[in-house]
Amino acid sequence: MINIEEIRSAAVRLKGHVRTTPILNSPFLDEIAGKNIFVKAESLQHTGSFKFRGGWSAISAMTEKQRKNGVVAISSGNHAQGVANAARAFSTKAVIIMPKDAPALKITNTKKLGAEVILYDRTNQNREELGAKISKERNLTLIKPYDEPLVIAGQGTCGLELATQCKDLNISNAEVMVCCGGGGLTAGVALALEKEAPDYLVRTVEPERFDDVAKSLKAGKICRNKSMNGSICDAILTPEPGKVTFPIMRKLCGEGLTVSDEECMRAIYFAFIRLKLVLEPGGAAALAAALFHSEKINSDNIIIIATGGNIDKETFAAALTNYN
Repeated sequence: MINIEEIRSAAVRLKGHVRTTPILNSPFLDEIAGKNIFVKAESLQHTGSFKFRGGWSAISAMTEKQRKNGVVAISSGNHAQGVANAARAFSTKAVIIMPKDAPALKITNTKKLGAEVILYDRTNQNREELGAKISKERNLTLIKPYDEPLVIAGQGTCGLELATQCKDLNISNAEVMVCCGGGGLTAGVALALEKEAPDYLVRTVEPERFDDVAKSLKAGKICRNKSMNGSICDAILTPEPGKVTFPIMRKLCGEGLTVSDEECMRAIYFAFIRLKLVLEPGGAAALAAALFHSEKINSDNIIIIATGGNIDKETFAAALTNYN
């Protein structure tokens, strides 16, 4: 398990290397939701998502020998880029296992950051087994995308940062919407806010038909998605909640929410028009929940973590043209 002290230690290692991302708001978004919306723009983080936090946290805590041998990570793109960027800073070899249907931009960017990319079929191949195999064969340290305490600690620094910023803005009794895949960010933020902002409630947001976390929270046990493709929200498509993250979410999080692909595309449009913020579909899910399902949110103050902005130009153009 992981605790607040590990998150605070990660914040020390990240100091001077991570961006303090802003909290943005717009009266136009408030009007749509009928509530006060505050958006923490993690899409402006290094590599375009919060995943840089976890990547740096993990690699910075390794021994010199581990860093010399190299690392391997599994990701649809954002964790891939976060790990690759951190590995490059530490002169560490990085091998990244990515689904072959990941957005081309994410694959290209990961390669440009110096990583070796290995593509797999997310429908027919088990990515955990593949990662373990390559880790063993090449003597690489496996950095899991969410079920790794050092990664969770790094993501939790976003919660520490958020608590400080919201205190300065006098935001109290808020519900915090988090775009959720395996739960690394959700678990880390929930642990941080449990200590730093106990009047906040963290809630997960997932795509329709890929709501394994929401179903698991409701059932009180880990539930698995029937499918692993069929949504544009590639960044938050995971088979099931993590074994490390789920107990934390079960203890600290409220009921999960779901949104449609269309609602995510509309949220991309509103984020750009009203906040001048570029989001990817999975990174816009939490905003979509606040804008289009605010009746399911009990607080008048809604904090959104806009988790990523790595969107290809075709999808972005479609959002601006067809979903206004």
